[in-house]
Amino acid sequence: MTDILDTLVKKMEKTKSVLREDLNTVRAGRANPALLDKIMVDYYGVATPLKNLSNVAAPDPRTLTITPFDPQTIQEIEKAINIANIGINPANDGKMIRLAIPQVTEERRKELTKLVRKMGEDYKVAIRNERRVANDALKKMEKNSELTEDELKQELAEVQKKIDAGIKDIDDIVSEKEKEIMEV
Repeated sequence: MTDILDTLVKKMEKTKSVLREDLNTVRAGRANPALLDKIMVDYYGVATPLKNLSNVAAPDPRTLTITPFDPQTIQEIEKAINIANIGINPANDGKMIRLAIPQVTEERRKELTKLVRKMGEDYKVAIRNERRVANDALKKMEKNSELTEDELKQELAEVQKKIDAGIKDIDDIVSEKEKEIMEV
């Protein structure tokens, strides 16, 4: 029984962690190196994460700098950024790439908050699916006479408590990101 709850909690923590990572890639008008985390660069025929090929820094709130470890890869990195379609044009000076983060318009901020809410809903669905898996496992235990009917009800209520807490955490994470996006 506790194995099922432990597994549920671990999966929910992993889900929340992935949500935070995904939300970091949403541009909120401030320079954040995590914005480039999902960009893959063709490095000698192998798709390699940008962060493995370069140093990404935010010297000020409106600029990201990308300094490749191998200067030969600067064109490939620039191409990968353009392909990623993050809405920022790279400026290459031969040694590093600069990304000037434009000010986000009010309309774009509203679009981004809708996107963030949708992402939150998707992760809530994932957590609800974990509830179903846990409940099915508990019902199977009752069917195999490993649990009594009263114990089953108690465990199902405990699973629901954990799920409610996980969904509240996701709501908190999403509202925190929405506040960050709406900041001027």
